[in-house]
Amino acid sequence: MAYVITEDCISCGACEPECPTEAISAGDDIYVIDPEACIDCGACADVCPVDAPQPE
Repeated sequence: MAYVITEDCISCGACEPECPTEAISAGDDIYVIDPEACIDCGACADVCPVDAPQPE
């Protein structure tokens, strides 16, 4: 199960450098997580100020 970033994302970028597999990238409006690369570690959720990354 991978994490997904919800519409609550404010595009602050805090999550991207925390991802150990580099699965997070800037999308058109919000950051996105590549489900193939996500290892479900939760590092992104730990640093997000608005709790946008959620388990799928």
